[in-house]
Amino acid sequence: MKTTAMAAEERVRYMTQAPVRRLILEMSAPTVISMLVTSFYNMADTLFVGQLDTQSTAAVGVAYSAMALLQATSFFFGHGSGNYISRQLGARNYEAAERMAATGFFSALLAGCGIAALGVAFITPISRLLGSTPTILPYTVAYLRVIFLGAPFLIGAFVLNNQMRFQGSASISMVGIMTGAVLNVVLDPVLIFGLKMGVAGAAWATSISQLVSFVVLLVLNRRRAAIKVRLSRFTPQPHYFYKIFTGGVPSLCRQGVGSIATVLLNLAAGNYGGAAADAAIAAMGVVNRISMFANSALIGFGQGFQPVCGTNYGAGKRTRVRQAFYFCIRLGCGTVAALSVLAFAFAPQLIQLFRDDADVVIIGTAALRAQCLTLVLTVWIVLCTMLLQTIGMAWQASVVAAARQGLFLIPVVFILPNLLGLAGVECAQPAADLLAFALALPMGLSVLKTFRSDAPTPAHTLREE
Repeated sequence: MKTTAMAAEERVRYMTQAPVRRLILEMSAPTVISMLVTSFYNMADTLFVGQLDTQSTAAVGVAYSAMALLQATSFFFGHGSGNYISRQLGARNYEAAERMAATGFFSALLAGCGIAALGVAFITPISRLLGSTPTILPYTVAYLRVIFLGAPFLIGAFVLNNQMRFQGSASISMVGIMTGAVLNVVLDPVLIFGLKMGVAGAAWATSISQLVSFVVLLVLNRRRAAIKVRLSRFTPQPHYFYKIFTGGVPSLCRQGVGSIATVLLNLAAGNYGGAAADAAIAAMGVVNRISMFANSALIGFGQGFQPVCGTNYGAGKRTRVRQAFYFCIRLGCGTVAALSVLAFAFAPQLIQLFRDDADVVIIGTAALRAQCLTLVLTVWIVLCTMLLQTIGMAWQASVVAAARQGLFLIPVVFILPNLLGLAGVECAQPAADLLAFALALPMGLSVLKTFRSDAPTPAHTLREE
């Protein structure tokens, strides 16, 4: 315990004393890379499968909703435990941090095993529920069955990644994610084309890669992390589960509700696509992957901000939290704006990279350009969610997290397509972005106003957690 305390104390001292801008850049660089790599996990399958046929491309797009739900589960446990760990590190409460690390990780593994069993058992109805048409269904089933088998490793890997990131060890956790991503890119063409496994080969490439990431991250955690995962520290008590819930539910809302909205978009695309229904579903799936890739840089900035926010908030240094937040806003807006301009200008070429089908390109280009118009607004929405979540304002964070792809997108998906047809499907996300920004802006500003001076004794409150 003495070694753990010494390593953790050194990290806390650095996180609360180093210049904020340098800290954010140092923490963000590996998380940006990790998020881009994670996004490439999703894009690689679509890119290679797109060379097969439109139905396979559409199946991967449909399956994305299920994969997003798996990631939502991992973020629920990873962010829920990680937020708590970072605050306890700031308060120098290392015993509680270790117990939370073990409880969050092993609980997530058990949840992953349960999801895998249910997913394989009910694979066909789940595939239909996600929006598969009869022609897409066999491809979705073949892809998702393998993805569900790898669910425990996907969830476990992302929990370890997030726990180490919240400790300020983002560069270490990045190694595990990148190892799996590189392997995924290598395995995709080998299994899809070399062994002629088709869409199932893409799923096997993803699941094998996630298993490798899981093993690498587990080894790195044992050797390099300040707060290590130990089975002896597993503490399945209501107190820890409550903290995981309050810290993780905003991430669950952001990812989980987003998955539901994606399912509704797929259904709307199929209903209003007419003779080009499969092409419409494939196009929206491709656009979703491209948008997520552009958002990865933003999410990486936000994840670099979270350990700085949590540790300094736990140490009572709220002015540093405010300074870090606004630096991320400026950096994020510049980056996302530049990406949006490029994506708008080269939208047809980007869609063609994934599927060179005339209907897919026409529908995808219109949808991608519409999303580019409001993408910069997501900078405030995402960073506001992460701020509220990290400082323990779970209810407010959950509302903001659910706003963009749940609270507003779900009703918009029902309203706009009825009025505009397929164009309404293409414009649904930008409309939801405008509404979500209008909600998140005053909520974030009201909290930041209270961070103009440092709190006197937040650490005492945190020790009682």
